[in-house]
Amino acid sequence: MNIQNNRATHVFLIPALVLPFNALAQGFVDDTTATLNFRNFFFDRNFTAPGVAQSQAREWTQGFIFDLKSGFTQSTVGVGVDVQGKYAVKLDGGAGRYGALLLPKDADGEPAGSFGRLGVAVKAKFSNTELKVGEWMPNFPIVTADDFRALPQTFQGVQIASQELKNWSFYAGDLRKTSLRSDSSMEDLTFGSARSDSFEFLGADYRSPSKNTTVRLWSGELKDIYEQHYLGLNQKWQLTEGVSVNSNLGFFWGKDSGSAKAGQLDNRTVSALFSLNMAEHAISLGMQNVSGDTGWMRIGGTGGIYLANNTFNHAFDNPRERSWQVRYDLNFAGCGIPGLNFMTRYVHGDNVELKGVDDGSEWVRESELGYVIQSGKLKSTSIRWRNSSIRRDFNANDYDENRLIVSYPVSVF
Repeated sequence: MNIQNNRATHVFLIPALVLPFNALAQGFVDDTTATLNFRNFFFDRNFTAPGVAQSQAREWTQGFIFDLKSGFTQSTVGVGVDVQGKYAVKLDGGAGRYGALLLPKDADGEPAGSFGRLGVAVKAKFSNTELKVGEWMPNFPIVTADDFRALPQTFQGVQIASQELKNWSFYAGDLRKTSLRSDSSMEDLTFGSARSDSFEFLGADYRSPSKNTTVRLWSGELKDIYEQHYLGLNQKWQLTEGVSVNSNLGFFWGKDSGSAKAGQLDNRTVSALFSLNMAEHAISLGMQNVSGDTGWMRIGGTGGIYLANNTFNHAFDNPRERSWQVRYDLNFAGCGIPGLNFMTRYVHGDNVELKGVDDGSEWVRESELGYVIQSGKLKSTSIRWRNSSIRRDFNANDYDENRLIVSYPVSVF
């Protein structure tokens, strides 16, 4: 009799435990996405200045980037996890041609045969507020992870993002370490040779109900090195059917902070990019001015994509530099070839002030031809060819460059 009662208890107890677990895990599993991106990256740079010690930088890698983003458990405070695994294998490259920054360098001076890293971030969500702790890729005006090589840069830290107020997004966080795009280790945050163990930031974004206007106000401090602030405005005007104008305006200002490990810093950078979009064509004009005693400030290894004249190779962010850009984009969908796109631009900078340089000038010319396969087994595979040249009158770092990038994303689930 007792045995039968115990069995009955087990029969009813197991469903009682399983059902709540299933309910909690349902959102976690059902909303999970995972992709594996096969990124093949060929980089070839030829240095053109006479008498350079190294005439070429060439590397070729096969990368594997696994990106998993879970949903949240169905509870008052939902819990989830994000996982990014990245691994790259050398296909070509030697010490005599090192410098493409696709691979780290081994102790013997040769590019590593392979490198990789596994990053995990735990997240929790209450209402429309999310807390994230661990490793991920931030993309903010004052700190942007670089993803222009074989593997992306990542950061470790903590972040809170809230969208409790309609049309508003608020952010706060503290980044402590970074893994650069050509390294698998976690390192201190840097600015030049100065090192820091903390980058604290606050941010607020407002997006109008029409989604045509976005206002951004951000502030960050690289502990004991610099503090930086940003005010940005993105505005779109729809003129007629198929014709619109976009403007992207930004103003950065900052100075040294704390013990000023990098010395006295003073910078103000104004950035403006205007684009006229007409069906499949787009013509853009960019203007940028760096003032103050020092150049634009950024954490070592990060990108400058929020500057109007940032390119694949350069951001025109030297002290006192003034620069302008003209750019043309063509979407071949209007010509009956969906997925094919072309971009070309020319950027010129002058008034550069560096040690021993009073009025330096430089220019960059870049073009990109890209195609994304639209259907079939290779759907979403992208092929991009980037060609660029850079010339300066204040150092010998002139070069012509080609990059070929093939990305094949596979949905795991």
